[in-house]
Amino acid sequence: MNILVIGGGGREHALVWAIRKSPKAGKVYCAPGNAGIAQLAECVALNVKDPSAVLGFLKEKEISLTVIGPEGPLVDGLADALRAAGQKVFGVGKKAAELEGSKAVAKDFMRRHNLPTADYRVFSFAEDALGFVHSNEYSPAFRVVKASGLAAGKGVVVAKSVDEVIVALQDAMIKRVFGAAGEKVVLEETLEGEELSVIALCDGKTLLPLLPTQDHKRVSDGDEGPNTGGMGAYGPVPQLTDALWKRIEAEVCEPFLKGLQADGIDYRGVIYFGLMLTRQGPKLLEFNVRFGDPETQVILPMIDEDWVDLFEAVADGRLESRELRRRPGAGVVVVMAAHGYPAEPRKGDVIEGLEAVASLPGVTVFHAGTSLKDGRVVTAGGRVLGVTAVGSDLVDARRKAYDALGRIRFDGAHFRQDIGARGLRLAKV
Repeated sequence: MNILVIGGGGREHALVWAIRKSPKAGKVYCAPGNAGIAQLAECVALNVKDPSAVLGFLKEKEISLTVIGPEGPLVDGLADALRAAGQKVFGVGKKAAELEGSKAVAKDFMRRHNLPTADYRVFSFAEDALGFVHSNEYSPAFRVVKASGLAAGKGVVVAKSVDEVIVALQDAMIKRVFGAAGEKVVLEETLEGEELSVIALCDGKTLLPLLPTQDHKRVSDGDEGPNTGGMGAYGPVPQLTDALWKRIEAEVCEPFLKGLQADGIDYRGVIYFGLMLTRQGPKLLEFNVRFGDPETQVILPMIDEDWVDLFEAVADGRLESRELRRRPGAGVVVVMAAHGYPAEPRKGDVIEGLEAVASLPGVTVFHAGTSLKDGRVVTAGGRVLGVTAVGSDLVDARRKAYDALGRIRFDGAHFRQDIGARGLRLAKV
């Protein structure tokens, strides 16, 4: 069967890589793809904001399955348009995508269906938000400022003081540093604990959790510096005990599924629960309605399944009774970022050493922001590469990943040295 993957980042490279391993996969296309994806699939220029153009391509190339990677086309309703035309799609519809497209909608869904989350307020006007901060109602615990709309993973500020809260609100709502995403802002209480990413396949009736992972959002070691789209991840997560997992299933997964059904939401794709493991138990930070990036680059290599078969099962509503075979050991992905990332990443730097790591056992390099220039791979985005390694345990996986990172070079490259180190410390407790 011919398959189209929509997107051009590290997540989509991992999706194409997994799809190509399936005996069901025929010709694989990717729109727009990148320099790494081009080694596995035919990259095509396709206006994914125009459903008629996408439908024309699907018919011309006899595509049997479309896998939508990024959140933008999902929020725009592309999956709905393709399904209405009789196409098989892995990806949620517009109504479901609001759970990521609007943090205000997501928080209201959590409250309405009794999912555990931080207390919050939603503001549409800067004067109202600033007035709340200066009022007697305000508690210093309200230090998380979130642009409600899509902001490429960068619309969240965890302030250290009231003054920083005020600046963050002004940046989002007055200066519009996040563009239209800051038209509405969620101000919520901070939560303390360990972060956890739980990503599951969902067909609206069944949730099938994949490998829980821990993402690293801050740009620098020790969780310092500004938030990014993600600088690395690892899994499994040693702090996730059996007892804690049962609580997540009972307090998060089951109420979420019932909430979808109560609200009449057709959900066929991925749900990403961004969790904080607090002393009071698991609490939801956010929803994403697609595979996480870079968590996907760990999850797919760690699960021994035919991913095309799984994507079809979700698209057809046949996920019930499916189980997953997880590979033993652990996986780690470390992101190599461009000079200036996340503020002003530089493009066009030549990447060297990719051939040197191609044959390393247990290592796969997923391209995120790359392109070809004069036959050479160059940087073309902020997060350039995701260097993934699978090993017998977390120590082995980290060793392989960082050994590979040491063999890849481009001007201004930077990456965190401590991806997975927290898991090692907690495993020894």
